[in-house]
Amino acid sequence: MEKHATAIRVSGLRKSYKNVPVLTGVEFEVARGSIFALLGSNGAGKTTIIRILSTLLPPDEGAAEVNGFDVRADAAQVRGSISLTGQFAAVDEILTGRENMVMIGRLRRVDNPGRVADELLGRFGLAEAAGRRVATYSGGMRRRLDIAMSLIGDPPVIFLDEPTTGLDPEGRIEVWQVIQKLAHSGTTILLTTQYLDEAEKLADRIAILHDGTIIVSGTLAELRELLPPATVEYVERQPTLEEIFLAIVGQR
Repeated sequence: MEKHATAIRVSGLRKSYKNVPVLTGVEFEVARGSIFALLGSNGAGKTTIIRILSTLLPPDEGAAEVNGFDVRADAAQVRGSISLTGQFAAVDEILTGRENMVMIGRLRRVDNPGRVADELLGRFGLAEAAGRRVATYSGGMRRRLDIAMSLIGDPPVIFLDEPTTGLDPEGRIEVWQVIQKLAHSGTTILLTTQYLDEAEKLADRIAILHDGTIIVSGTLAELRELLPPATVEYVERQPTLEEIFLAIVGQR
């Protein structure tokens, strides 16, 4: 299939739970090889969007494509194109880091899962800890292992649903570095987060989800243009993403 410049396309997406609307017409596109941050408060619908895009949840209305495949008509092809990392590291604490990697490699039927495991462990700075049980890993190490496991099979699109939840500052920085390396290698990343500094640090484009829909979307520079620069003692200062978010959400 021809490679499109757009890796993810969402149009008119709607979803309700027991007649309570969660998504009310979400629309956005994600360029191939970019980091797209979906920013919103708890309960805004970020995880619902991820679940729909990863074929775990059907939408009520609207259309969504991932890697050129429709999430409803081509669900198997979508699943073959993606990897999903949830809010908590899905690793087996009893196994070593390498054993976790090899297990996933075998499940995904990759050639020579041991070699693939060793390459990814080295790439994510986990080679020295590969023989240790995951129970001994720090939070940042577990999350790095979780993301490394998600890369087995070279999926072109990765969904990271609040990947730094519960991590200390050092662990968050470790994960940020991993995400940046992934994007530099050409992987498309859709990142959901409630941390404004995380979106500001990582994303090529940012969308703010509020009341079930995308209320603004653009680069950080474009979002900054929505607010006038603050002036403090006659020194012009650009608004932070936190100020932009609170101002826009507060207007509604």
